[in-house]
Amino acid sequence: MFSQSAMMFACGLIAGGVLGVAGRAGRFCTLAMLEDAFFGSDTRRLKSFTLAAAVALVGTQLLSAFGFVDLARSIYLIPSIPLGGAILGGLLFGIGMALVGTCGFGTLVRIGGGDLRAVVVFLVLGISALAAMRGLTGYLRLALTEPLSLRLPEGMTQAADSLLSFGLGRLAQPIAVTVAAVALTAWSLADGQLVKSPRLLLAGLGVGLAVVFGWFATGWLGNDDFDPARLASLTFVAPLGNTVLYIATMSGAHADFSIGSVAGVILGSFLSAIFSRRFRWEACDDARELKRHMTGALLMGTGGIMSMGCTIGQGLSAFSTLAVSAPITMLAIACGARVGLEYTMTGEWRPALRNLLSVHSWSTK
Repeated sequence: MFSQSAMMFACGLIAGGVLGVAGRAGRFCTLAMLEDAFFGSDTRRLKSFTLAAAVALVGTQLLSAFGFVDLARSIYLIPSIPLGGAILGGLLFGIGMALVGTCGFGTLVRIGGGDLRAVVVFLVLGISALAAMRGLTGYLRLALTEPLSLRLPEGMTQAADSLLSFGLGRLAQPIAVTVAAVALTAWSLADGQLVKSPRLLLAGLGVGLAVVFGWFATGWLGNDDFDPARLASLTFVAPLGNTVLYIATMSGAHADFSIGSVAGVILGSFLSAIFSRRFRWEACDDARELKRHMTGALLMGTGGIMSMGCTIGQGLSAFSTLAVSAPITMLAIACGARVGLEYTMTGEWRPALRNLLSVHSWSTK
């Protein structure tokens, strides 16, 4: 008989495996979607991501409506709007993501394909995440973000339906879900570009369903009064830190859903790379590249904890709970990524910041 933690690890392995295959075979990459949209006028990957968000939202809210999960237990639906963490953390994460060339999820996909640079990023990101959660930079994180959190009236959370409940009552949740899901799905599929890219289409559907499965696994399968699982779904900042801790001690963390998802992404990517004969060992070209990767990993680990999630954690998992921090964080990540991408191309920060603040640059590039 499997223990509760073993079952959660297996569920995480399955969910992460889907993402690993989507990232390797389906070219599902959050930095690439922003880069394509910013500089290539190609929104297909962005449409794949928005389709994943729509699927995750509808599936998660149906689980909640039928009593399979209690989303009020999630870390995202707090009685405040964490503006400081969402904005500052999102900016740091976005810049770090651009310096590395991918996010935490993409780092695991790269490891599965044989990229040794990604192993360094994984370790630095994981350790910096641990430090921001419970170590040296944790004090700095609280000092910078807590004063900028917007406290809500008693009984309210940052869920969009909770904020709208005063005016719409019980209709707030179905209205919010319907409007968001229809808008995202329509934008993703209306022009037919995503349908003509079956890999991206299937990747978006698969990733969205994996997020739903994460909530179901931890909220229903893991609902044990004697050994309850922490309600969560897919995210790739804190779990990388917990994985590092587990590997090092096997006592500082349990082999739970989050650690299983980390292993699953690597395994899924590895199997996909082997099957497609694209597995190959890679390493940094020089010390300068290694420094850029380590700096980016540090920013992602710290920023991801500040914002309570990454592009997957906030963009999909938090969004599926209707947390208003999700779109705020994703906008901040996009801005940070824009600055970081321009820096990697020009080697200068000032023009990158100037272009970000210029309305003209957004409309012409």
